[in-house]
Amino acid sequence: MFILGIESSCDETAAAVVEDGRRVLSDTVSSQVALHARYGGVVPEVASRQHLLQIIPVIEGALAEAEVTLNDIGAVAVTYGPGLAGALMVGVNAAKALAFARGLPLVGVHHLEGHTYAAWLEYDDPATDPGFPLIVLIASGAHTDLILMRGHGDYELLGRTRDDASGEAFDKAARLLGLGFPGGPVVQRTADGVTPSFQLPRAWLRGTLDFSFSGLKTALLHKAQDLGVYPAPEGGADPDVVAELAAAFQESVVDVISAKAAEAVRLHDAKGLVLGGGVSANGPLRQACRDRVDVPVLIPAPRLCTDNGSMIAAAGYYRHIRGTSHGLDLDVAPSLALA
Repeated sequence: MFILGIESSCDETAAAVVEDGRRVLSDTVSSQVALHARYGGVVPEVASRQHLLQIIPVIEGALAEAEVTLNDIGAVAVTYGPGLAGALMVGVNAAKALAFARGLPLVGVHHLEGHTYAAWLEYDDPATDPGFPLIVLIASGAHTDLILMRGHGDYELLGRTRDDASGEAFDKAARLLGLGFPGGPVVQRTADGVTPSFQLPRAWLRGTLDFSFSGLKTALLHKAQDLGVYPAPEGGADPDVVAELAAAFQESVVDVISAKAAEAVRLHDAKGLVLGGGVSANGPLRQACRDRVDVPVLIPAPRLCTDNGSMIAAAGYYRHIRGTSHGLDLDVAPSLALA
């Protein structure tokens, strides 16, 4: 079965065709990173308008790349939450129009469930190798969640951020250090090979699997002020000091996230750890998670960690074969909970 997946929850307009939830036939993404870089973050209204411009060309491109037509599609899967309301509306309404015009089943997909199923696109079926239960770490611009996945569609939220998500914290750190947007990749590049001479604090929130990064952000600000990096001095800050600050910040985020993920694996006797979301493309985080657990760690390639249509199509396939479908009254749910 060919599933058309559509994703428009934030600043990527994406569509893909996936066969039987596993085989990617096409994956087309129109990124808005350059558009939002001038603002240092995503502007919701700008994102929505850009989705309107790109949604049809992206869907047409995905079908053409897969060498299929809408006559070959078995169902349309679309992200309906969580995310930016205006952005979600563009994808959901495009999916509803296609489903209505072609008489196709419509499957609404939770964005975080999509990130989970990115692992199904690159590994042997995780449902059998390593098998359930799995711990899923979703680390992205809007979410830092730990989820227990007992089976397809069976989720329990174990921990989440109490304030900033990890990706949001990376963006704010990069802005503070004058490094640009998006924050995650530029902080990693700046910190590469640097061993900082100081540490920034970790918010362990003992006794929980929750996260908090707002205090770390404040500590970075104070340290940057002490070291003369912020506000940026005339002529620019010392790049070596900026690199140390970036490395210390990244170390703190990676240490806490990987430790909490490992603790979740231990507490729930999980057979594997799945990573998803844009922050899971971070090299030190990927390595730290592998180092801290003795179960398989399934991490999609970086291109599948960021928002894409393939993951939505994969999640939509597994929802569809369980009998999940939605009517044309499907609406966006910007604060949709997974569990």
